[in-house]
Amino acid sequence: MRNNESLYAALKELQVIDEQQLTQAFRDASVQQKPLGEILLDRNLIDDGNLGKLTAQIFSVPFIQLINLKIPQEILMIIPELIARKEKIIAFKKDEQGLHVAMSNPANPAIITFLSSKIGMPLVLYYATPRDIENALVLYLKDIGKAFADIMKENLEEASKKGGKNAEPPIIKIVETIISYAAHNNASDIHFEPETEVSLVRFRIDGVLHDIIQLPKEMYPEIVTRIKVLARLRTDEHQAPQDGKIEFILDEQQLDLRVSTVPVRRGEKVVMRLLSERARQISLLTLGFSQEDLQKVERAYKKPFGMLLSTGPTGSGKTTTMYAVLKLLNNRDVNIMTIEDPIEYDIEGVNQMQVNTKTDFTFATGLRSILRQDPNIILVGEIRDSETAEIATNSAMTGHLVLSTLHTNDAATAIPRLFEMGIEPFLIASTVNVLIGQRLIRKIHTVCRISEDLPREKVVGFIGEPLTQKIFGTLPSIRLYRGKGCDICHNSSYEGRIGVFEVMEVTDEIKQAIINKKDAATIKAIAIKNGMKTMEEDGLEKVKAGETTIEEVLRVTKE
Repeated sequence: MRNNESLYAALKELQVIDEQQLTQAFRDASVQQKPLGEILLDRNLIDDGNLGKLTAQIFSVPFIQLINLKIPQEILMIIPELIARKEKIIAFKKDEQGLHVAMSNPANPAIITFLSSKIGMPLVLYYATPRDIENALVLYLKDIGKAFADIMKENLEEASKKGGKNAEPPIIKIVETIISYAAHNNASDIHFEPETEVSLVRFRIDGVLHDIIQLPKEMYPEIVTRIKVLARLRTDEHQAPQDGKIEFILDEQQLDLRVSTVPVRRGEKVVMRLLSERARQISLLTLGFSQEDLQKVERAYKKPFGMLLSTGPTGSGKTTTMYAVLKLLNNRDVNIMTIEDPIEYDIEGVNQMQVNTKTDFTFATGLRSILRQDPNIILVGEIRDSETAEIATNSAMTGHLVLSTLHTNDAATAIPRLFEMGIEPFLIASTVNVLIGQRLIRKIHTVCRISEDLPREKVVGFIGEPLTQKIFGTLPSIRLYRGKGCDICHNSSYEGRIGVFEVMEVTDEIKQAIINKKDAATIKAIAIKNGMKTMEEDGLEKVKAGETTIEEVLRVTKE
């Protein structure tokens, strides 16, 4: 591919990527017949924005980031949705020069000529990354309530044409529409809940549940049955919990859905967890680590053995962090094995095993079998019990790099938690390389972000004088940012999430504190003295940078 060669030459000249890694990526792109940029993104060798700027230079057109624009609906609709999706092209502005369009392939004369003649004006071309255009295509979606009404209307019209009086509800189409809308709105979960008069569909977006649509209660059992069929669950079982999986193709991408059903008072509640290919592309670079914390994590995973532990409550992104590290370690010269419950994402080149309690295949038994498979790197989805903790720490002691997660409030609390599991202090001190405490916070929606100057006293009222001075200095007024709310972010003022972290390297001083069985508060104090930034401080740095709000940081970091 000519574009691959041009991009390779440009990156080689700039020397922003290790030459050996770049050359290997170029060879793999040629063998797999894939765009070089896609390979580089997947291996975390470049970020989407910088790749876009370089690619735009190769095409000799300006680079545009659609995520930063508010596109009027009347401009967007100049290009029909079918063409926009197929050709990866978005119209975003119209003036005396013509229609300004963002394309993932501006070197496509056929579509440019066709569109120009169809709309009767010249096109002003820009380059936008495929990922950016994909995100912008969501603007074509109607409100889900209207989409649902249209489905019912179409079905009734079809029934009347056939002479039918009572049209059956189009259950298959309704379920597909709900899943599609959830994916397009970046929902992590879909909740189906039976109520007295209606049934409710809710989406979890950026960690917060939103009521989306009410469906007739008569339709609900059929919707549950359809989901069970797709997930290969028993349709005649209504009194016991069931778990399954659905593979759903959406916009040429595979969407994996983990399905859980449980009996509740008025029927069965269904929750679907969405796991998209796009989510698999997350890297340490985009999770929200500061440069300083990133270097600490890099030092830890570049050691040939030891443990990396990510800590935090359920839903704080621990597994995602460990997957991002695993992707960086995933080379052909190492054997990587995992034991997970469940397997969240398939990773090519990694041997992944699923816990199965029915066959007594637990984390501990799985970990024992992994050790007989000559592994270099092991990922244990979660350390839940003493047996798993003991095998994991012994594995780290005997030449393996072990990645895992723990349910604790912060990084330092993981040490006493391991004590409670019966792990000897000297073993913890010898094996744990780094402890990562983390939470997820919502990001301000860039399109509707505004700034405001707050009196210093008001900020001090939120976070106290020491933190205010440490993060914002001694200015009498402090500039902060917030979202105004708009149609794109559903007036929530937020879009997307980012991590707040504290990264505790196990230094010699901390090792000594562990051997002396010091408590979490003492260990945390030593880590802070040695330069560890707390989660609250990391969050406030993101507030200062205009990424989030003080209220959001306090919401997730307060004890």
